[in-house]
Amino acid sequence: MSEVMYHTKLKEGDIGRYVILPGDPFRTDLIASYLDDAQKIAENREHRSWTGYLDGEKVSVVSTGMGCPSTAICVEELMKIGADTFIRLGTAGRVCDDAFDQELIGVINTAAVRDEGTSVQYIPIEYPAIADRHVVDALSAAAKKLGYKFGEGITQSKDSFFGQHEPENMPAEARLKERWEAWRRGNVMTSEMEASTLFVLSSIRGKRAGAIMNFIDMDKTIEVTREAIRILIAQDKM
Repeated sequence: MSEVMYHTKLKEGDIGRYVILPGDPFRTDLIASYLDDAQKIAENREHRSWTGYLDGEKVSVVSTGMGCPSTAICVEELMKIGADTFIRLGTAGRVCDDAFDQELIGVINTAAVRDEGTSVQYIPIEYPAIADRHVVDALSAAAKKLGYKFGEGITQSKDSFFGQHEPENMPAEARLKERWEAWRRGNVMTSEMEASTLFVLSSIRGKRAGAIMNFIDMDKTIEVTREAIRILIAQDKM
């Protein structure tokens, strides 16, 4: 019998190689409704897991919880039981001026600022957090096919939500504001809390990962993710 993972309560065979990763466990229910024959297969702590099918291939949805520490645990366990392609699907704040284009549904992330403390437990900070180019291409092609406007660019992955939203309440206010201005002027598009560790962990383990952030329409963001996975499934069969 396959080993059951300690945190996710999943085992080999429960999930597909393609996994969609929202942070919120309740959001898994909505995302799973876009798959064929989806069934909830496990739930423990912040990790709620569904598995269904797209074009005959098993595809899963697993929530990571908020932040890089729980994301790393979740993704490590998913890799141990056979997953190799990950798309983080979440919401994010806008950072640089271009991100405030009100026609943007969201942003496809190409890389991440490692402004968090988890990924440095794996590899020094100089190592880049880069999305897999094939996953980025699939997301971009999917958005274009569906006629949905998504930007592309870097995300900032942080550890403190309120450090962003209420810096004036922090003793480190000056540092937080200075760094935020640097991200803005450096054309960082989004701010969220999980992508950098996902990208780093996937790179060092030889897996594929990407991320798509929603601003205004979660359903369309899910549609793009679903179509991107279909593109990857077709490419992987060649």
